[in-house]
Amino acid sequence: MGRTPKDSITIADVARAAEVSRATVSRVMNGRLSVAPEIVARVRAAAERLNYRPSDLARSLSLGRTNMVALVVPDLGNPLFQQILRGITNASAAAGYKVLVAETDEDPNAEAAIAIEARRRCDALIMVSPRIDEERLLELLPQVQPVILVNRQGPAEVTSVVVDYGRAVRIVVDHLVGLGHRRLAFLSGPAASTSNVLRLQALAVAEREIPGLELVRLECGRSIEDGYAAVERVLESQVTAVVAFNDLVAFGLLARLNEVGVAVPADLSVTGMDDIGLARFAVPSLTTVRVPQKDLGELAWQRLHASITGLSDEVGGVPELRLAVRASTGPVPQEPRSEGSADQVGWQQQGDIFALGSSSGLLARYEFGRRMPQVHAPRPYLHPVRTLGGHPLTEVSPVDHRHHYGVSLAVAQVNGTSHWGGRTYVRGQGPTLLTNHGQQRSRGVTVNNRELVDDITWYDEQGRPQLVERRRLTGDLAFGGWRLDWRSILTARYGSIRIDSPATNGREGAAYGGLFWRLPAAETTVLSADGEGLDAAFGSRSPWLAFVQGDVSLLLLQPDQVWPWFLRSEEYVGACPALAWEQPLVLQPNQDLTLSLTALLLDRAVDAAEAKTLAGQL
Repeated sequence: MGRTPKDSITIADVARAAEVSRATVSRVMNGRLSVAPEIVARVRAAAERLNYRPSDLARSLSLGRTNMVALVVPDLGNPLFQQILRGITNASAAAGYKVLVAETDEDPNAEAAIAIEARRRCDALIMVSPRIDEERLLELLPQVQPVILVNRQGPAEVTSVVVDYGRAVRIVVDHLVGLGHRRLAFLSGPAASTSNVLRLQALAVAEREIPGLELVRLECGRSIEDGYAAVERVLESQVTAVVAFNDLVAFGLLARLNEVGVAVPADLSVTGMDDIGLARFAVPSLTTVRVPQKDLGELAWQRLHASITGLSDEVGGVPELRLAVRASTGPVPQEPRSEGSADQVGWQQQGDIFALGSSSGLLARYEFGRRMPQVHAPRPYLHPVRTLGGHPLTEVSPVDHRHHYGVSLAVAQVNGTSHWGGRTYVRGQGPTLLTNHGQQRSRGVTVNNRELVDDITWYDEQGRPQLVERRRLTGDLAFGGWRLDWRSILTARYGSIRIDSPATNGREGAAYGGLFWRLPAAETTVLSADGEGLDAAFGSRSPWLAFVQGDVSLLLLQPDQVWPWFLRSEEYVGACPALAWEQPLVLQPNQDLTLSLTALLLDRAVDAAEAKTLAGQL
């Protein structure tokens, strides 16, 4: 008689080998205590000799449990539900459970049947954000016990894990109101979504409680495509900020706004909800409410497991909601203006920024860089900076160089710390992303009509102070346009300072670092005292430099010490007086360094002769 193959060994084979009944083998394999120890030993020895492995299905039928839980979600493509699933899967695995996942494809009519079928195959059920109506839900729940609801409040006898989405949307609204916004659009989610209902209810309360708040409710949906398709309706509503149902909707909105030339947040602020993993990589990075989805899944499992096992272990509460403030929100835009004459220029505080304006409208905003990611070397900056006619002459975090921010004091290396952002040039290795990004933090701003004074401390990547700076920004009308004067005094208060550029580290021509002005991408003519074109101006000590883009001009003048010009006009458009052109710049302890730049912004194209004349008169 041939030997039985290992993969066909059955409980009957083990029973024969151990000279016991099949029932006895079953009791031994399932760990029941009603079998004598010597018989248990004989059965296990026979099973090991025959390489017998009990069937999970047979064991489940015998014990009346599967060690599986069913998870029913509306849409597996939504990263929110993916993270909740991850939290449930990780937590349940530690208890020896597996998860069976079922998707309803946002169909409330199919939800009950799917839930019942999934529950039949498992020991318990988790329903995430069910779309089924209240009456049918109450009818369903007794049929699928034990069950837990996530993001949906059930009756008292059913455990629920619910995020306060009303509170979440109020956090966003309060943030936008703090920035000066009063007319907001809400892109609503699926009508069957309970969280959407909670958002709408909270918005109604906010409208009653916040003076002057206007909310425009626009039906949208839950996907990137829904947000993309909503842009025209958003623009027609003439709002200054948008609250999207979730981050996916916000992503679609941002993509389409970029295509139609709407600047975020200069022209329109955008917020999301959930803070899914990609939110900080959106363009610009997305301000959103951080809903700890993975933690939510873990909490749901803990409460369900307590229900399954009857254990009374203490289970925590729903994690706290937090606002993640990023680059997609900013102060309320100024009203559209004409190119009429202006009669005065002055600074004003607007929320958490300062604005320079004239009677014809906004000219410049001074931001503190608190929303900048660390890899961009956070620093105060000016953006937008506009002509009297409203033409922007700065750009923030463009696709080609995310770490470029309007007009800022950006230096490639200060004692090895990057105050420029992005990659650092390493000799023999090339541009390399290092964890060496510092910060420039304002200690306090004072404003006296045309002049803003900011006292700033520069910190290295370890949070240690390197420099102190007193920065003065002054605006005034001049020559049919307006002038901006930037004067900074840097003091090496904390020891000696060495300022480097990629050029001083071996990258020829890359001497950038100083008072850097990043312009929008456009066809540009470069003028200087040394001639027309990039080649004539690059590295020159011309006292002035002009960029002409169509019918607008930017004239930059070095009023004090003249440094060599570093500039670009094709790959991108930008310039700075370079502090470390060929050699590092060294400051001794307590030594001062004065940097100054004057800009003239005009709503007309200038030629070399006029630029020279204007520079001589500034």
